[in-house]
Amino acid sequence: MVDQRSVVAIMFLFLLLFEPTFEQLERLSSRTELAALFELRSSLGLRSKDWPRKVDPCSSWNGVSCQNGSVVGINISGFRRTRIGSQNPQFAVDSLVNLTHLVSFNASRFLLPGSIPDWLGQQSPTLQVLDLRSCSIRGVIPSSLGNLTNLTSLYLSDNSLTGIIPSSLSQLSLLSVLDLSKNSLTGIIPTAFATLQNLSSLDISSNYLIGSLPPGLGTLSKLQYLNVSSNNIASSIPPQLGDLGGLVDLDLSMNSLSGSVPLDLRGLRKLQKMLIGNNFLSGNLSVNLFPSPSQLQIIVLRHNGFTGPLPDVLWTMPQLSLLDISHNNFTGMLPNSNSIINGTAALLNISQNMFYGGLTLLLGRFRLTDLSGNYFEGRVPDYVHSNASLDRNCLQDVLNQRTLVDCSSFYTARGLIFDNFGFPNSAPLPAPDNSGNSNRKKIILAAVLGGVGLIVLCLLLALLVLCFCKKSTATQRGVGVGPVPAGSSLPPPGSSINFSNLGDSFTYQQLLAATSDFSDANLIKNGHSGDLFRGILEGGIPVVIKSIDLQSNKKEAYLLELDFFSKVSHARLVPLLGHCLEKENEKFFVYKYMPNGDLSSSLYRKINSEDELQSLDWITRLKIATGAAEGLSYLHHECTPPLVHRDVQASSILLDDKFEVRLGSLSEVCAQEGDIHQSRITRLLRLPQSSEQGASGPPTAICAYDVYCFGKVLLELVTGKLGISASNDAQMKELLEQTLPYISIYDKELVTKIVDPSLIVDEDLLEEVWAMAIVARSCLNPKPTRRPLMRYILKALENPLKVVREENSGSARLRTTSSRGSWNAALFGSWRHSSSDVAAIPVSPAMKPEGSSSVKQSGTTGSQGSGGPNGGGEHSSSRRRHSREIFPEPSDVHDVERQAQD
Repeated sequence: MVDQRSVVAIMFLFLLLFEPTFEQLERLSSRTELAALFELRSSLGLRSKDWPRKVDPCSSWNGVSCQNGSVVGINISGFRRTRIGSQNPQFAVDSLVNLTHLVSFNASRFLLPGSIPDWLGQQSPTLQVLDLRSCSIRGVIPSSLGNLTNLTSLYLSDNSLTGIIPSSLSQLSLLSVLDLSKNSLTGIIPTAFATLQNLSSLDISSNYLIGSLPPGLGTLSKLQYLNVSSNNIASSIPPQLGDLGGLVDLDLSMNSLSGSVPLDLRGLRKLQKMLIGNNFLSGNLSVNLFPSPSQLQIIVLRHNGFTGPLPDVLWTMPQLSLLDISHNNFTGMLPNSNSIINGTAALLNISQNMFYGGLTLLLGRFRLTDLSGNYFEGRVPDYVHSNASLDRNCLQDVLNQRTLVDCSSFYTARGLIFDNFGFPNSAPLPAPDNSGNSNRKKIILAAVLGGVGLIVLCLLLALLVLCFCKKSTATQRGVGVGPVPAGSSLPPPGSSINFSNLGDSFTYQQLLAATSDFSDANLIKNGHSGDLFRGILEGGIPVVIKSIDLQSNKKEAYLLELDFFSKVSHARLVPLLGHCLEKENEKFFVYKYMPNGDLSSSLYRKINSEDELQSLDWITRLKIATGAAEGLSYLHHECTPPLVHRDVQASSILLDDKFEVRLGSLSEVCAQEGDIHQSRITRLLRLPQSSEQGASGPPTAICAYDVYCFGKVLLELVTGKLGISASNDAQMKELLEQTLPYISIYDKELVTKIVDPSLIVDEDLLEEVWAMAIVARSCLNPKPTRRPLMRYILKALENPLKVVREENSGSARLRTTSSRGSWNAALFGSWRHSSSDVAAIPVSPAMKPEGSSSVKQSGTTGSQGSGGPNGGGEHSSSRRRHSREIFPEPSDVHDVERQAQD
């Protein structure tokens, strides 16, 4: 007992003796610094919740840290301003001058509109960390920041900084992290950066930098992360990069790099990510390019000009999770050895190359494979996953392959024998039978004459009906007031185009200089309306230039696109920056450059340096889908007459540096066909409406055609299968047979069988995926008048959980009658029709979902209703009851037609 009392007494004396020291450490001792903090609180408009008045800042203010009675750190990252402070936010931090011991200032994600003050680099000598990411800063980087000689970390990314990178930053000898990415910086990368020997991370991506990579970067022995992607670097890769022994992440993608990759990068023994895609590099890949033993996990070399075979070392990397070498000129056969298969990697994309031979065991290593656009032959083995993309090869029993002539020519040119798609190379033809030729000729002639007569009779009848309709319309509405036919809504060439709305007028010489005389190295692709080239204007501004040859295109076709841009403007359309019309037989359009390319090339890619996903995450996919729907909804419902895009697919959905959508491929846009009289004609003739044709068959100049194509894009986002949106009718039929049975309004779990396996989603996100799949199925109804309008699709994508979550309240049921025209009614009215229409598609027993006996069970309630035991629906255990507000009764056919014409 005595011992315990002694211990307590000693502890009490210890606290009494050292209490002043603890109190001193927790309190701010300088009145000058206290006044400076209150001044900063006022100028930035910080809330009293974060920085209250009547307490000590060191002990009670959020984000304020002190040492020895002085402020050493301020962190206001993500703070909210007061209501008054948010009305006039400014870069007002002048009081930092009086915080003479400040080591760290973090204002990331806090709005600081304005420029960085020049005094910040002159009167903050103790500063070691300066973090101003995502602060809406504009202006130039002051050269005075080079005076912060104690600085170890400088973050200025995701702002609107302009001008050149000041060479004075090379004076920051202690700098370890430099992040200037996602700005609008121009000029060259300072060669003096080679003096930053303590630099471990350098990120200057997503700017407009030009010139070349400084060879001195290869001397930065501590450099682990180097990202110069999405600039205009237009030289070869310096071989000195091979000396960066500590490099873990290398990103040189989306520049204009040319030449060949340095022969020896074996010194990069710690490298995990190598991204050199979207450049103009060429030549063979040497074994020395890939370190061994390798830690490489991600390799992206797509959209270059590499040739020759792939080094075998690529297939022996145990950590490899993503290999994308698409759109090159690689050739050769894939290895066929069990010993090289090490685990299961995420994604292999070798599309658009010249690989040939059979599909080997190697492919069993990858969960997602894109082999399209090569020359593989033979049968598809079982170890190739069902979600593999195999289009445009020479494979047996696979749809959408190359022609026999194409495949035979390729193999013959290489001294190889083509398997002739599994058929005999030659077969005897049957001997001609000449008996009865004269009788056959008479029968054929009679049939031809009879057919011609029938066609003439039908044409005369149609003309009479048209004349009748025109007279009745003229009586009711007046002559010439009806809808404008597709393609004729624009004025005669040159008559009313407002060139003041079409950006700058460029000279041909300017465009030659921007594209290096339209060299093949700058060619992006040969589009159906013209050739697309990369270009760099004066000042280092990247653009895309379309060259339109009037000798191979319609003489006045370019004027239609000019007139479109002169009258239509929206944030979801790719901006037209200018034009050049001075040449007689060739015209040029200049568009804004989209750093993230299009959806077809961005669905699988590295999002940022810290994200381990190899594909776009679900939030980004939903953002892209909603953005594309906004653009199409604008064309369909806010333009008069409604405009039809006619080329909606993943390659026409362009993405800026923040993955915001800009619709491209606008050369096919036209006014919706005037089909108001069509129902009258078809009723008089007692024929099915011509607008109820196949999914992608004519007519294409109706908004419902865009809706169908958009449904294919949504299906591509959900399943992750590349090329769905560009597939033809035969491919879509097969895909729908395999996919639609797993999209049911009653059973969420079914959709997990078709969801992109690379997506990581929780329960709430899975419901959003399920909702998008339901919207996609509604869009894919084979009958155009039964597809939802684009404005309803946009509402559904903006409220995906409302699509699938039930509303059982009485008020919801009471609103049913008044809401029949709402987006829910339109979408799910289409769903009912879509389910019954698609039910007729034959499905093989292997593709039926578990617990279902037919496609109809997974998507429709049957003719007897959804509630009865004989309703032809799903088992009662998986049935989901929805209120009428979410799942209304199907609308009358005439109501649906009227909605389609709104």
